[in-house]
Amino acid sequence: MLITADRVLTDTGTCLRDGAVLVDGGVIVAVGPRDEVGRRAKPGVRRLDHSGTVMPGLVDSHVHLIFDGGTEPVAGLRNPDDVLLDRMARRAERLLRTGITTARDLGDRNGLALRVAAGVEAGRLTGPHVLAAGTPATPPGGHCHFLGGEVSGEAQVRDLVRRNIAAGAAVIKVMTSGGGLTKDGPRSWQSQFSPAELRALVDEAHAAGLPVAAHAHGADAIAAAVAAGADTLEHCTWMTEDGFDLRQDVLRRIVDEHIAVSLTVSPHWRLLPRVFGEERAATMSDQVRQMAEAGANIVLGTDAGVQRTGFDGLPGALTFYAHLGIPNGRVIDMATRRGAEALGLGAVTGRIAPGFRADLLLVDGDPLADLEAVRRVRTVVSAGRVVDPSG
Repeated sequence: MLITADRVLTDTGTCLRDGAVLVDGGVIVAVGPRDEVGRRAKPGVRRLDHSGTVMPGLVDSHVHLIFDGGTEPVAGLRNPDDVLLDRMARRAERLLRTGITTARDLGDRNGLALRVAAGVEAGRLTGPHVLAAGTPATPPGGHCHFLGGEVSGEAQVRDLVRRNIAAGAAVIKVMTSGGGLTKDGPRSWQSQFSPAELRALVDEAHAAGLPVAAHAHGADAIAAAVAAGADTLEHCTWMTEDGFDLRQDVLRRIVDEHIAVSLTVSPHWRLLPRVFGEERAATMSDQVRQMAEAGANIVLGTDAGVQRTGFDGLPGALTFYAHLGIPNGRVIDMATRRGAEALGLGAVTGRIAPGFRADLLLVDGDPLADLEAVRRVRTVVSAGRVVDPSG
């Protein structure tokens, strides 16, 4: 397949004018000027001629396919697994048609997201490449206990990690703090595990070569996850009982140890002042700005599936970071190359370069000049397969 366009966004802020991408067997084999790459294409090869921009596919580092994104997402768990699996497959398809070619599912029940991931890889389902965590670890009655991952003590923690590994998990998820989705559980700022339990979980995961994603709203929980060796920090809102406390010493360690910060910003970010109040919303935004300015490796997730968060929101969330003064090129980088690297796929996807998987978006306009262009997806290419966004 030969794809030509006015612009090819190959890497961090690098735009090739009047370019082309040649794909063979789901892999990019050539990128360069239109005429030069065109001469390498075999006669009769399929062509996609586009007047806008070709850019890497998006990476959503934090989704929950098991939840429906409605006002009461936990209520959907009353359905049997076969019903949930069917709905999760449709949500995965929605992600792909939005332009997300890689997604990390950070918590489900009974390994259902692992089955979706396997279905996509086998070609039975339409969706992004999914890295699934399986059942997240939480203490008895803890955040998302209804997903079945309640554990207490180092032995139980290690056993859950082993069970997720045996089921095929690509990442291990731990609920280091409470969260708003669990109405009867610890509050978002409250820590849930002892240092010894966290260390046991990280050691068990790392021994198997798997990264650890730590759900961490509370400032204490963030510090504990960093000390334990977590690979990504989910949410990272620095909450305390009285407000927020971005700890500069912990932030410095996050930067120095290259721990990815997987922020989960809603496409409805403009409503934050209405939800949290003007002062708290301003503090939350300023914390993100501080982390970015300090050099934190911020990657983008949506928490798709939780309250009022659908599976088409990542393009709309990009403008939040531009609102903070982050250049468009860096924002796109956070949603593509950096996201892929944080998920351990930096040599596989996230860039348009020879040898990389052909995960591409054809969008109208120039996203380096206007991030709204990322919403205007005309064609999605996932591992060389062409997908119509309209379905």
